Amino acid sequence: MVLKMQGEVSLASLASDLGITKEGVRLHLIKLLDEGLVNSVSKAEGVGRPTTHYSLSEKGLSKFPDTHAQITVELLSSVKNLLGDNALDLLISDRERKVYHRYEKELSTEPTIEKRLQKLSKIRSEEGYMAEWKKENGEYYLIENHCPICAAATLCQGFCRSELNNFKQLVGDGFNVERVQHIIAGENRCTYRISEKN
Repeated sequence: MVLKMQGEVSLASLASDLGITKEGVRLHLIKLLDEGLVNSVSKAEGVGRPTTHYSLSEKGLSKFPDTHAQITVELLSSVKNLLGDNALDLLISDRERKVYHRYEKELSTEPTIEKRLQKLSKIRSEEGYMAEWKKENGEYYLIENHCPICAAATLCQGFCRSELNNFKQLVGDGFNVERVQHIIAGENRCTYRISEKN
């Protein structure tokens, strides 16, 4: 709770806030670090050795209640029920255009498919998709190990269609893009195979 409230704290500060010894805090932090719930960073603070500061990782933050997924699903259901499927399609299309323009602005200076995939993976990871890319047997793969909009996409697969459309435009006309793994279909990640057109 202290890490959530304060963001980034030192070992000494944590010990003081929790009312236990530094060694006691250190043992707890080692376990949390091993579980990937906490990040650590060393910072120089004047004279002497750097001080290690601790903060919650993305995985650690996910342990706190977050109702945005439920609210999103409720809102989408309301739009569909009150205004119909066409209104929902319009919302998704509008989001698709905005996302495309934002990504294209970032990718427009990248001269190769590799550079574009590198930048796209970085952007998607910053948005919570835990994205990476690789080249294998002459084909490229964009891999997303997490889906932060999974609840919305499960309710309305237009979001998934929209993302695939954007990827097709972003990699360029010289490539085919195909989704070969899909979280919504019960797989542990979404994977897009990108191959050069003959």
